Amino acid sequence: MKQVTIDPITRLEGHGKINIFLDAKGDVANAYLQIPELRGFERFCQGRRAEDMPQITSRICGVCPVAHHFASTKALDAAFHVDPPSAAKKLRELMYAGYYIYDHILHFYYLGGPDFVVGPDAPPEKRNILGVIEKVGVEIGKEVIKHRAYGQKITAILGGKATHPVCGLPGGVSKGLNKDEVKDIDTMVKSCNEFAKFSLKLFDDIVLQNKKYVDLILSDPYQLATYNMGLVDKNNKVNFYDGKIRVTDQTGNEHIKFDVKDYYKNIVERVEEWTYIKFPYLKAVGWNGFKDGKDSGIYRVGPLGRLNAADGMATPQADKEYKRFYETLGGKSVNSTLAFHWARLIELLYATERAQELVKDPEITSQKIRNPVGEPGEGIGVTEAARGTLIHHYKLDKNGLIDKANLIVATTNNSGAINMSIRNAAKGVIKKGNVDNTTLNMVEMAFRAYDPCFACATHTLPGGMPLEVNIYDDKKKLYKTIKQNL
Repeated sequence: MKQVTIDPITRLEGHGKINIFLDAKGDVANAYLQIPELRGFERFCQGRRAEDMPQITSRICGVCPVAHHFASTKALDAAFHVDPPSAAKKLRELMYAGYYIYDHILHFYYLGGPDFVVGPDAPPEKRNILGVIEKVGVEIGKEVIKHRAYGQKITAILGGKATHPVCGLPGGVSKGLNKDEVKDIDTMVKSCNEFAKFSLKLFDDIVLQNKKYVDLILSDPYQLATYNMGLVDKNNKVNFYDGKIRVTDQTGNEHIKFDVKDYYKNIVERVEEWTYIKFPYLKAVGWNGFKDGKDSGIYRVGPLGRLNAADGMATPQADKEYKRFYETLGGKSVNSTLAFHWARLIELLYATERAQELVKDPEITSQKIRNPVGEPGEGIGVTEAARGTLIHHYKLDKNGLIDKANLIVATTNNSGAINMSIRNAAKGVIKKGNVDNTTLNMVEMAFRAYDPCFACATHTLPGGMPLEVNIYDDKKKLYKTIKQNL
């Protein structure tokens, strides 16, 4: 059996490789995504002071530190039995909107977008941000850089730092806003709103008006009929910061909806020996291997998962785009992996609208931004990272130190679906052993649509690194295998 390896895979956060196995006819028998990196945050958080966790866990990732920062902070709210003041919650959510602005711009223009803006069959040296700028023009490139910087500046004003915020505290935040800062943020989010609308127009002109691209989005190799998961508000509208976890089935009907504190009653994590990433699935449905459909507990999160799991967006401009999304792609649920890109731009628009609402809220300048904490206990915090549902679960001892920590990161939630998407894409585009840069990139497009962050996703609770070493002699015959923690 012939093996084709893509190593390293490109335009993502973290490291990974894809192994594609071809049968005797040269067709794809199977494909696997392997994550060779391991980061043991769950283990070395044990024994740390609980209040340090929002700063420690934000270092898991330099792209989505805000998500970890506030999932951690919310877990501490619950662990110390304290409800933050309303103003503190709004400040957190406003900063979260800034994070979404810079993160979604990053993925569309730098990582995922080049496959459409430049084209999946373009030379590899063109499929990047420089190729995008060459295609759309230097002035638009400047706008991309400017508005991503605006998102980071909003994060810096509210969080103290542009990349690794320091404002989150159990019971609230450490810093409020003054009127001058509100004015600056208001100016930036208005501009970001216009840029979000421009980005949707660009997607419409380049992708949706191109029948070849629409056919690619709707083609069989990029379809995956899984369950979908995301946070929703009381009206079942998308919410990035708070709400209940809602799961819908392959046709858009509600499967289950539960409080975040009950995640462990509904989600189970599975381990496979060939990768460091875990595979969560819905407990009530069960694990039935790497397949989709109603009898498989695998689900998707992130922009497409959130839109499928909700009944709409909570702001008018984004909700209009939400409706057009489903009208164009055939109704709920949209099961096309490549539709993640359009869903991501709809969320970018929502983030800018929600930020405008929050910055105009009179309470946003309130200085009542923290409530006193209670005795330490156990807490669960859930937010919607840009890549999907993010869960932090801490158990504290009587001294307020971390006894146990469990993190289910967005990319971990998507890991089963990502593997299936890669396999399906490989089977669809590789025939009779014909492999070239274009076909391999079209396989990579299947994982890239999820905007995965494998730096975030690989953790181990026991703390021992699983390792297998094969030793071969000079005739390439296996001499000895050494294993630990397997």
